[in-house]
Amino acid sequence: MKRFRQAILSAVVILTGLTAKTQSFDIQVKAFQESYLNEASGDYSKAIENLRSIYQESSYEINLRLGYLSYLNGSFSESMAYYNKSINLMPYGIEARFGYVLPAAAMGNYSLVISQYEKILEITPNNSVAMHRLGLIYYGRKDYLTAEKYFEKVLNLYPFDYDALTMLAWSKFQLGKTREAKILFNKALLNTPSGSSASEGLDLLSVKETEE
Repeated sequence: MKRFRQAILSAVVILTGLTAKTQSFDIQVKAFQESYLNEASGDYSKAIENLRSIYQESSYEINLRLGYLSYLNGSFSESMAYYNKSINLMPYGIEARFGYVLPAAAMGNYSLVISQYEKILEITPNNSVAMHRLGLIYYGRKDYLTAEKYFEKVLNLYPFDYDALTMLAWSKFQLGKTREAKILFNKALLNTPSGSSASEGLDLLSVKETEE
């Protein structure tokens, strides 16, 4: 009889624990749902509060979401802090690192942006998005040799991609590699015949050839 009572008591404890976990999960789902609705209506502060009400420092998902919402709300330092927590919780994930660059770029801290893209490439060496964005950063800095390197890698993965073709062409153009630039601009037009960037590049090359 004593064993029977102990078994019943154990079952009750287990069921109570399961019920509590289910209720806790339901509360989390509701908080996430409300945060999505408030985000959609543009009320980012309220969306943040929805998740802060269930905040757990050990939750990758909550920190990731708060990082994005804080970015949308213009709280860039807070956003970076939340993204950092997500990165520390899942160091081999790349989505939090891609998220981190949003507030870092908004604050003009491109050394942190570059650092995250480089880390993404350590984790996923053929990540074309990270390579393309690094190429754009270095092109903007007029470091055309480094930009060329990244755009060539992207083009090797996607040989008929318009953006990769045009940006590599512009990098070649800036480096004085006009013959290669012309070939790439022409290929870009095969992809997008109305492509303004490729057309502009070819026009500039024509002017240059005429001057020579």
